[in-house]
Amino acid sequence: MSVESDLQSGAQAAAAPAPAAPAGNPTLLGLAAFLPGALSLGLWLVGYLPAADLGGIAPAVLASSGLFLLISAVWAARLGASAVAAILGTFSAFWLSLGVLVAAMTNGWLGLTAESAPLPTFLLSWLIVFVALTLVTLRLPLAFTAGFLFVDITVALVLAFALSGTQLYATLAGVALFVFSAIFAYIWADGMVQELGGKAMPMGNAIQR
Repeated sequence: MSVESDLQSGAQAAAAPAPAAPAGNPTLLGLAAFLPGALSLGLWLVGYLPAADLGGIAPAVLASSGLFLLISAVWAARLGASAVAAILGTFSAFWLSLGVLVAAMTNGWLGLTAESAPLPTFLLSWLIVFVALTLVTLRLPLAFTAGFLFVDITVALVLAFALSGTQLYATLAGVALFVFSAIFAYIWADGMVQELGGKAMPMGNAIQR
């Protein structure tokens, strides 16, 4: 091989663009962080944690689910994945606001107490948001829609519990919460498996095409 051809080959190699770095998948962090707050709330709803210990769920709700979902949302936004960022950011806002509300109710902040009954307004507002989120994401695989649907059911049941004080609604809400936690854990497992080189797990066909 001549010196000239060597130089040409080197120039072509230098001109070739470097392979792009992997974009990453912010939902892997978001879904993993989502679960501790959800499971903590579920355990309280089904009575595993004493009713008076509601404030005990605040660290998982705020520092895990709220904070790290926010980090995941920012990560997704930087990748240009606006829909993913919106979904992660919506759940981050829910968990952060719930954590603040729980901390305020149990510590008497902002003039709030358990007797001031701020939960129904909070829950009704978020129920409307989550139902809307479910409807506008029907193009996602069925697993996501099922997860969002059980989120709607959970919030509706917790709202019924907050309005009536009937423990049955809280227990049913806890069961529904464990169902959507299992669904989101399945979606997280699928993402992890694919990220590590495995095959995709069945997610179901989207309702809306």
